[in-house]
Amino acid sequence: MAIDLSINKVGLQHNIQKAKENNIIIPTIAQMQNPDLIPEKIKAKLANVGLWEVNPLNLFRISWHNEAKESGGLFQHTPNYVEIPSKLSGVPCRIVAMSGKWFPTGCHKVGASFGCLAPRLVTGQFDATYHHAVWPSTGNYCRGGAFNSKLLACESVAILPQDMSKERFDWLKSIAGQIIATPGCESNVKEIFDKTWELKQDPTMMIFNQFAEMGNPLWHYNVTGYALSDLFESIKKPGQRFAGACFTSGSAGTMSAGDLLKERYPGLKLAVGEALQCPTILDNGFGGHRIEGIGDKHIPWIHNVKNTDMAIAIDDEDSQRLLRLFNTEDGKKYMMEECGMSAEEVEKMSWLGISGIANVLCCIKMAKYYELTENDVVGTVLTDSAVMYGSRIQELNDAHGPYSYVEAAKDHALHMLGLKTDNMLELTYADRKRIHNLKYYTWVEQQGMCVEDLNAQWYDTANTWDAVHAQAKDLDALIDAFNDEVGILKTL
Repeated sequence: MAIDLSINKVGLQHNIQKAKENNIIIPTIAQMQNPDLIPEKIKAKLANVGLWEVNPLNLFRISWHNEAKESGGLFQHTPNYVEIPSKLSGVPCRIVAMSGKWFPTGCHKVGASFGCLAPRLVTGQFDATYHHAVWPSTGNYCRGGAFNSKLLACESVAILPQDMSKERFDWLKSIAGQIIATPGCESNVKEIFDKTWELKQDPTMMIFNQFAEMGNPLWHYNVTGYALSDLFESIKKPGQRFAGACFTSGSAGTMSAGDLLKERYPGLKLAVGEALQCPTILDNGFGGHRIEGIGDKHIPWIHNVKNTDMAIAIDDEDSQRLLRLFNTEDGKKYMMEECGMSAEEVEKMSWLGISGIANVLCCIKMAKYYELTENDVVGTVLTDSAVMYGSRIQELNDAHGPYSYVEAAKDHALHMLGLKTDNMLELTYADRKRIHNLKYYTWVEQQGMCVEDLNAQWYDTANTWDAVHAQAKDLDALIDAFNDEVGILKTL
């Protein structure tokens, strides 16, 4: 269950040499948590580097604390976030959503993919002179993996469903060594897994499966969880409490941020979201849907289900309609005039991508269910932004006609204010066990995991989830040793 940090000396020496040749310095998890720990020499050089630039220094921008700048940005104490005004959300509690837009690639998945690649790179288990890094994904994870591979001078293979947005494929063409489009849409993950089994027959292909790699929850617990705590502590008002956190599940990596929050804020409720059109958690259901980045017809191996308090299903039509509300001129005018939002607040709504909108809708449904008040704060993350969905907005315009002020009013009323507490479940012990048991059919029967590890996830938290979360310190020690051997930092 814990991440294997055993050393392959040959591969490690190859990686050290590769890093020397490409001027690579690898950041630690501690530096991603707290950018004050990043050496001043690196910060000085970042002042001349673009956010999406293929430059190894951008590894240090795998952080929620980046300044909101396209180029030359450094770091800030309070992560970038969007607060959803009560007049827009329809609930009195505060809803704050931490923004992934200001990561390299415009998405926080660059962090999860780092968490998966870094342990094998600094141990030499992945040999950058021999292996290809294979990134199976429903879109953003393979973008992050391909970007990190490029920065770390590794060859990459991106796998994603053919129906994902045009923007994803266009960007990948300039970064990934190879792109494989598998049949289907967002929820067709089985087809992705089938392709990885095929690629595994080639020993040069190393698979980094975000749904099973423990580096994913390690990163989110230690980086995303800490950042959400930093955000709450920065913005809370007297008497307010951190009442809940909601994350839609793609790989379920962000759910481990909730594990950290539940430790720090006893009483906080943690909810997992999915698409109503693919209600695997709620109903053992299946189906296609349009919330890109979530809902994949299985329970990820890395989801700590026993620590999850609630399941919420979001209708994909709600997220699609609100995407237009937040990103069209008439929609923006409506939010300013009818919701009293400032120009800055309205502009920030473009920081919500489709899954980010779904996350916010989960927060609203949680707030209604628990009757949360102005003294409560509910947190979430925005995986990416509307930048990735311009083609989707055009498709919606083509299908429904030009957007109007009246359409904006209807969409706000029906798809946000009109949310109810249907299609959600407060999870009992038995509910959680039923959901956890679904892992057996995907991971033990199909993907070769062992049932002993599956049972350990449920019965032995200390030696499974807690042990993985604690490995950040061990990984950081290996990263420091790797950087010392490479020696680039000393010559900056």
